[in-house]
This record gives sequence, structure tokens and C-alpha cells, in this order.
Amino acid sequence: MPRPHLELLAPARDAAIGIEAVNHGADAVYIGGPGFGARDKACNSVADIGRLAAHAHRFGARIFVTLNTILRDDELEPARRLAWQLYDAGADALIVQDMGLLEIDLPPIQLHASTQTDIRTPAKARFLQDVGFSQMVLARELDLAQIRAIAAEVRDATLEFFVHGALCVAYSGQCYISHALTGRSANRGSCSQECRQPFTVLDAQGRVVAHDKHVLSLKDNDQSANLEALVDAGIRSFKIEGRYKDMATVKNVTAHYRRLFDALLERRPEFARASSGRCRTTFTPRPELGFNRGGTDYFVHGRRADIGAFDTPKHAGLPVGHVVAVAADHFDLDTGDAATVLHNGDALTWWDRQGELHGVPVNTATALDGAGGTRWRIVPQLPRGHTVADLTREADLRRDTAVSRNRDMAWERLLAKPSAERRIAVDATLAQAEVDGRPGFELTLKDADGHRGVARVAHPHEVARDAARAEAQLKDALARLGDTIFEARRVRLALAQPWFVPASVVNALRRDAVAALEAARAAAWRRLPRAKPVEPPVPYPDDALTYLANVYNHRAAAFYARHGVRVIEAAYESHEALGDVSLMITKHCVRYSLSLCPKQAKGVTGVQGTVRAEPMTLVHGNDRFTLRFDCKPCEMHVVGAMRKHVLRQLRSEPLTFYRTRPAAHAATPASR
Repeated sequence: MPRPHLELLAPARDAAIGIEAVNHGADAVYIGGPGFGARDKACNSVADIGRLAAHAHRFGARIFVTLNTILRDDELEPARRLAWQLYDAGADALIVQDMGLLEIDLPPIQLHASTQTDIRTPAKARFLQDVGFSQMVLARELDLAQIRAIAAEVRDATLEFFVHGALCVAYSGQCYISHALTGRSANRGSCSQECRQPFTVLDAQGRVVAHDKHVLSLKDNDQSANLEALVDAGIRSFKIEGRYKDMATVKNVTAHYRRLFDALLERRPEFARASSGRCRTTFTPRPELGFNRGGTDYFVHGRRADIGAFDTPKHAGLPVGHVVAVAADHFDLDTGDAATVLHNGDALTWWDRQGELHGVPVNTATALDGAGGTRWRIVPQLPRGHTVADLTREADLRRDTAVSRNRDMAWERLLAKPSAERRIAVDATLAQAEVDGRPGFELTLKDADGHRGVARVAHPHEVARDAARAEAQLKDALARLGDTIFEARRVRLALAQPWFVPASVVNALRRDAVAALEAARAAAWRRLPRAKPVEPPVPYPDDALTYLANVYNHRAAAFYARHGVRVIEAAYESHEALGDVSLMITKHCVRYSLSLCPKQAKGVTGVQGTVRAEPMTLVHGNDRFTLRFDCKPCEMHVVGAMRKHVLRQLRSEPLTFYRTRPAAHAATPASR
């Protein structure tokens, strides 16, 4: 019985980053195509995706393309055409949210359920498996027990989980605050990240309980310490967030998790890698050096109070020293550690006495004590007409201020260079052979996956004058696989006696055997199978859907009707939910994080033993939102209405999306 694979799934903003993700150890890469992806600024041509797929497939790695926005009726046909183009380019799977895609003529490509499908329950996961999804990413908010419950119900689909990167505060697919305030829909790939804004929090009596805090902004996900627990819970694909991240970040984080998984696979031989080759990097991965808001493992081990990045949504960096002097055009730092070196181009940050983060780029950094010292003179890069005195007056930069570094130029330069190589181990065997009736040699390369490449050449068998030297030179020459994707693990000479083989003959054998092995690997590559939906259609877990189901076209409505749903409301983007609604549903609770949750006070219960927390209010500028707390499932709703000017602007656009149908006609497609 084949061993289950553990897949490291890395993001790519573009094909070049995707290629480096593969080189640094990714078993699969997810990337956006030219349209319909949930990151509208991370689009790529079909040709670039084909180039990335060709590189990935050499290592048995896979390419998943995001087609995960909700679609208008007029977008279904372009999306269908794009799906076929991606299939022809070599994409291995489509990541989708809109169920309307399951109602049209897609290619026989594997389908993966996007995080936007909001998978939190065994029933929802089982349904998606039964309608044809081969892989699904579970909600980030789940704990280990909930993951195990889903794994017990889902036997035929691969379970995927986010292990690193930025966290959406809302359940993915259940956030409409961006659309309500700006007209930019997160479900359409254009989130304005309103959750990272500062808010004032008012209690039910209107008293301020938090002032200008980023109370909806979370720390970044980091499951580095939980990988084995997630494996044991049933996760098989481990996803790194970041299709907007730069190449250095993707290299660094991918290499970090590759090392962790290689160590895990050494301990757990019952699991196998999902692709081929071993990676070597020129650096030691350090995810904390890239952009991050601090780390949290979120809800994997249950609710925690300290999951928010309430002070700033920016990258504050790592401590690097403190200010020891401030002058008109510079300030001096003491790092306290001779091993800490500052560089021109670094960026430094500090907090003022009001708790605001400030920062400056470094124009020049000069060691004051020579090599091995700890004091540095910093000349900051400031706007024209500004001085260091302005930093003291406006940003509290003064003696004894603690300083951090959020950009290390030496680190960035290191990752800007080629920083990894990935090689597949091969065993080489050289034997004497008869070639077209003449004496000759045969070289066989067998890779770690069992593929073979064989090359033969006719050449006289000449006895070597120095047997030991000839054998050593022959083995060395056969092991020189250069810039191929292979490396020699063992070299065996199956010869009757030591022969002299000229370098030109060895080089030709090696070159032809490598080409034959690459061809054998390419011939063995197979597309991932498309899962067949269960027939007759399985019922959806609910018989009524609200705007939260994100039904935006007639095909999606027909899909749910075919699966037994009787009442189907239109998506929020259809602009039918005009009053106050839940613009965001989240497991994060502002009350809990501010230590104001009634459950945090022992013995406090409400009606029929259920804790009921009073609403609160969020204020940002002229916007006010009500926080309602559903204490039974321990969830928070951010309630508000669409801005009137946004609604006027959106209503002026052509009506090309699904509108709610009367319940009596819910099972039949309606015309626009």
C-alpha cells in the first residue's frame, strides 16, 4: 500500500517566484492566472504558468491555479475558456470557490476547494468531497479536535491547512466590510483590508474601552511547532499564505518548512514526500527576518487571548539596540552584541511614548569602535529639509530609546542571489556492452523514484595502465552531473577489468543517459485524476442559503437547487442586503482579547446557563459598526450597512449578476 504524501504548498506572485519556491523545496505551488483569482494584483499569463509547470513537473511537483472569485453570469464563459487554456498549459488543479463552475464544461482537471468556501464542519467537507473536490483547505480557525472530526468524515479528499502567513480576521468568504465601505469585494479578489485600520471601541454605555487600536488586526500564522500534531489530525497538505509576498519571503519561508518536513519525514517513515529531490540552501532560513506581525498558532490548541496585532499592522522588526546619543544629523546606537552588524540601507523602527510605531531607512551605518565593537553611528535617510531633531520632536527618538530593525540589507542581498539547488539522487552503473556488434559501454542512471535512463556507445576496450587511477577517474567523471537536476548517490563500475575510457566517451555517455532519464521521468508524469461526483446528487447540509453562501450567478444557484436547497439568497455583492447585516463573522473576539468576556469571569452565566455579552461599537472616522457576540459558538459579528455613495456607484453598473428568486421558483434558473 503506498505511503500517504505530505505536501508543502507554497505561494507565488509570479512564475519566477514559483520556480524559486520549487527550488527551495515546495511540493506544489499555487498561483493566479490572468483573471478570476482572489488576489487581483497577482495575475500571470497562461504562458508563464506553462513555464512554471514545466519546471515543477521535472521534480514531480504540482501547480495549482486560483480561479477562486465568485463570478457574474457574463464571466462564466471566459472562466470556462481560461480553465481549458490552463489545462492545456499543464496546470494540475484549479482552486475554486464558485459552485457555478461545477455546472459548466470544465476540462478533466482536478478541483480544489478554496479557503473562500469556508469549510468548518464535517458535513460541509463531506459534501464538497462528494460533489467532486479532490482537495480542500480547511478554515484557519479550527482546532485539532475539529480537524480530526473532519478527517474522520472525509476519506477520499486531501485535507489542506494554512501553516504560515497573514491571517484574515474573518472566516474566509464571510467578510464583506471591504465591499460595504469601498465597493471592492474580497470575494472578487479586491480586498481593501479595512480590518487593518485603527478603531475606537465603545461599550454598551458609550464608554471608550480601547482608543485607536487595530483590534481587528491579527498576528501572523505560524504553525512551525504544530506540524506533527496537524499530520496526526489528518492534514496532508500544508499551505503557506502569500501570493503578494516577494521572492525573498517565499524563499525563506519555504526553505524553513522544507527543513521541518524533512526532519519530520525522517522520524515518520510511514509518510512520503509528495515530490522528488533534496534541497540545499546557501542560507539558514529565518522567517522572523521577513515581514511579519508577530506569530500565533491561532486556534489550533484552543482560544488564546494574545492573537492580535493591536498596536500596529506593520512589521516592527527585531530588537537591535538602543540609542546612546542624538545629534543634529545622526544618532548613535549600542547593539550590545559585537555580532550584530548594521548596514547602509537597513531600516530601523521604534515606539514613541504614545505607543505609535516610527521608522527610518539608514543612509549610512558606521562602526564607531572598529571591528568587534557594539556602537554604531546612524545617518538616517530623511525627507528634504528634515533633521534628526525632527525625529526627536515628532517621533520621540531620544537617548535610551529601544530600536529594532525591520529590514536587514545583508539578508536581502543574500536572498537576492541564487540561494538553493534541488537535486534528485541517482545511482550510476557503467558496464561493458556490445553495441551494434562492436565492443562498447553502457551507462544506466536510476533515480530515487525508480526511473531509468540508459545510454550506450561503441568504443574499444583498452586495458588501463594504472588500474586504481583509471577507476577513480572514471567514477569521478561519471559523478559530474553538473547543472542537471540530478546528483550521484552511488557510482558502480560493472566491468570485467579496469578499462581506459576517454573523457569524451564518458561525457557523451553521461549526457545521453541524463537526457534519457529526463525523458523517462517526463513519460511517467501523469495528470492528477479528477474526482467523480457521487450520483445521485448528495443533499447540501442546509435547505436554505443566505447571502453568506456567495451565490452570484444562475449556474451557482442551479447547483445548490440540484443539491436540494429550497431557498437561495443572492450574494452580498448583488446589493439586496441593504440594511445592517453581518459584514464580518469571526472567531476572533474583541471582548475576549480585551479581557472583557463574561466567560473569563468564573461562574458568570446568563439566561438558561448561556453567557450573553452586550454589544459593543467600533468607530473609525465616520464609520460605526456594532459588535454582536454569539457566545454559544464563541463568534463575533461585525454588523453594519453599505455606505450610501458606494451603493449608488455600484447600482449604476450593468446588472450582470444573480438576483434572489422567489422561493417557489428556487429550483429553476431565472432569467435576468
